[in-house]
Amino acid sequence: MRPLLQMRLRRSRRATRTSLNDRMNAAREKDTMKKPNLYRVIGTLSAVLILAFVVTKSQRSVRAAPPPEGGIAGTVKLEGTAPHQRPIDMSKEPACAAVHKANPVTTENVVAGADGGLKNVVVYISEGWSGSPEAATSTPTWDQKGCQYIPHVMGLDVNQHFKVTNSDPTSHNIHPMPKPGGPNHEWNKSQPSGAPPIDAVWGSEEVAIHVKCNIHPWMSGYMVVVKGPYGVSDDSGSFKIENVPPGNYTLTAWQETLGTQTQKITLAAGKPSTASFTFKAK
Repeated sequence: MRPLLQMRLRRSRRATRTSLNDRMNAAREKDTMKKPNLYRVIGTLSAVLILAFVVTKSQRSVRAAPPPEGGIAGTVKLEGTAPHQRPIDMSKEPACAAVHKANPVTTENVVAGADGGLKNVVVYISEGWSGSPEAATSTPTWDQKGCQYIPHVMGLDVNQHFKVTNSDPTSHNIHPMPKPGGPNHEWNKSQPSGAPPIDAVWGSEEVAIHVKCNIHPWMSGYMVVVKGPYGVSDDSGSFKIENVPPGNYTLTAWQETLGTQTQKITLAAGKPSTASFTFKAK
């Protein structure tokens, strides 16, 4: 009977262990169902992040690019006979008179070529411009050479620095005269021969600022200060305005003696446009 009893005891123990293991496994499965699998959570989050990145990148890739900028080119003409430009007597300044001995200079208030092309006309966008107010980074030079201002007419951006130089063997006096009571202030500085350049800037738009020399009364020039793109006509009367986005604009042409003219213009994306002005001689 003893062997039989031992066999029954062993069977009972095995059954007990099996039942206990079954209960433990069931508990583990139940606990697993209650707690989310860590790897499953990480995988889900990764998928969400990847999807968000793809969607964002897709949205950026289809965003419309800004329309290409264009330019405006044209000519300024004088209708009629140009006024007589009187010779300039520089005998009181022998150093300057010697410079122009072979080719005496004349006044520059109206300079027109044989075909009527009008020089020194500033053409600028007076309405419709909503671009950056930042000034150009270049620093143009207003030189005094041969007792003349070179250039005779200079265009500038608001807040664009420029320098005044003296290339003559004599002293000069630079005297810009903005509109009295306006935002730009008048100043008057002497500049001996060989002196360092004078750095200057205009903080507000003004069309135009007359500049003279108190030492040499025949010296006269103009600075035109604007907020948007502009061009200055050359010897042939041609001008060019670059880097202008598509849109509807008003162009204004300014000439120191003949006044101003305006016209509307529409600039299409990436396409150049043309404009022309004609001033009548007085």
